[in-house]
Amino acid sequence: MYKMNTFHWHLTDDQGWRIEIKKYPKLTSVGAFRNGTLIGHYGEQPERYDTIHYGGFYTQEQIKDVVAYASTRHITIVPEIEMPGHAQAAISAYPELACTKGPFEPARTWGVFKDVFCPTEETFTFLENVLAEVSELFPGHYIHIGGDECPKDRWKESAFCQELIKKENLKDETELQTYFVNRIGRFLQTKNKKLLGWDEILEGGIPGDATIMSWRGYAGGIAAAKQQHDVVMTPTAYCYFDYYQSSAVGEPLAIGGYLPLQMVYRFDPVADALTADEAKYILGTQGNLWTEYITNWKKVEYMTMPRMSALSEVAWSPKSSRDYSAYVHRLKGHFKMLKFLGINYSSAVFDVNDQVMPNGNRGISVALSTALPEVSIHYTFDGTKPTANSPLYTDKIQIDQPVVLKAAAFDGMNPIGGLFEKGYTVNLATGKGISLSYQPDEEYSRGGAFTLVDGITGRLPWNGADWLGFNGSDCEAVIDLAEMKTFNRVAVDVLNDSASWIYLPTAINVSVSEDGNTFKPLASLSKEQIAKSSRLITIPIGKQSARFIKVQIINRHQIPDGAPGAGNNAWLFVDEIRVE
Repeated sequence: MYKMNTFHWHLTDDQGWRIEIKKYPKLTSVGAFRNGTLIGHYGEQPERYDTIHYGGFYTQEQIKDVVAYASTRHITIVPEIEMPGHAQAAISAYPELACTKGPFEPARTWGVFKDVFCPTEETFTFLENVLAEVSELFPGHYIHIGGDECPKDRWKESAFCQELIKKENLKDETELQTYFVNRIGRFLQTKNKKLLGWDEILEGGIPGDATIMSWRGYAGGIAAAKQQHDVVMTPTAYCYFDYYQSSAVGEPLAIGGYLPLQMVYRFDPVADALTADEAKYILGTQGNLWTEYITNWKKVEYMTMPRMSALSEVAWSPKSSRDYSAYVHRLKGHFKMLKFLGINYSSAVFDVNDQVMPNGNRGISVALSTALPEVSIHYTFDGTKPTANSPLYTDKIQIDQPVVLKAAAFDGMNPIGGLFEKGYTVNLATGKGISLSYQPDEEYSRGGAFTLVDGITGRLPWNGADWLGFNGSDCEAVIDLAEMKTFNRVAVDVLNDSASWIYLPTAINVSVSEDGNTFKPLASLSKEQIAKSSRLITIPIGKQSARFIKVQIINRHQIPDGAPGAGNNAWLFVDEIRVE
């Protein structure tokens, strides 16, 4: 219905091997089952696990059935067999393929694991035999080999790997991964297949005629296209359907991030940085649904619908003809069809949204809206759920003290969309002027600098809507209190989620000024002091008076070895800056 003509089937990972390989039966008898699964969200402490022996796999006959089903609908299936990383299920079945002796078991939790395929001849023989069977099952031109999130710890520790690096005149372990991918690519060519991999395979130089799937933003895809390599653009900020699609109360548990429907619709797979000739290498785009937190098909439907329809228009419609307002109005009728078909869709597109603005010297003003201007909005402050008989929203709401606002949209007497619920705090900085020395990353800059003084505390699990994200750079903010004010402390709300590559700052510095030009240092916190805080980091000042306050939030610049995203720039996520 949406003309999705390719199905990327992720068949192997650390937590399970999901495809029968006749030459290696232990891949499914051992690697397809794990002894328990993480309960709750990855990163929560203490970790909790169930004791269910969980698993399963597709037989080759079942694979053939799926391929035939897809073929009748003109859909090509691209299988993914992960390597060299995300291989713990495979090496649990055949530990001789690892650089250490183990013991190994299919992972019970999510994330990135240090044990990966060791680039021995035995490993390449194994992988070639696996890919030979996979190639027979899937008639399409591409086989995806992953290539993402491969820690190099075991390769650095391995005498064999270090000798191989010297023998092949490689610079380091990153080039060893390129050597690994190149060998696999050459084998796939003998099977008349093309190699497809995540953008990490670029890091040691683009292998052969590889096609790049760019997930860590646009950069990998742009680099590949400029070198005349085909690209599938699928950046997380626009294409990861496992992210939250609403900030409303009651959203089902998701990995994190925030991807509302409007963000999907405004995506352009062809980056402005590409020339017309370079743009020809953009094959298309892809929506990704990872299922760590998805246990049934109804939730699959909920996370993809209607975001899949938005991505379809992005992929198939000329940019000049796309109109989000018209699309939203068409959705009203489309939802009736989805309901008739029994498809569990999200109506988050009709949620109430807020826009926070300064309110002179008296806090903030909150404007409420929905994507459908013809519906009415009703709200409460007393903790009750709004009904069609609750106060009608007509104009901006003035807030000068801490409150919790609830609101809902109504089509006549019928609620439409989810329940809006948000708390607003008020302090000396709330609603005041603010400027940033370094701009946040485009993916996480929804409210701009004002996000840091809008009175909204970012919620957990985080969904990106209330945070500014800085990748490899600091956050330096200057707040103008409008007049001389006396205060005792400054507090900074930051996020700590290493699983999502987000780290606490390494230092915080506070300085003040009367004129906005000459600043006097007041206080600093070190990395060790910051580490003692859980989230809201308070910097005691003592009684001070100033008009301008500069807050420097220093970001560590690289993720350490062994952690998810090792070697990449760390993210710094900042929400409110409070002055009290």
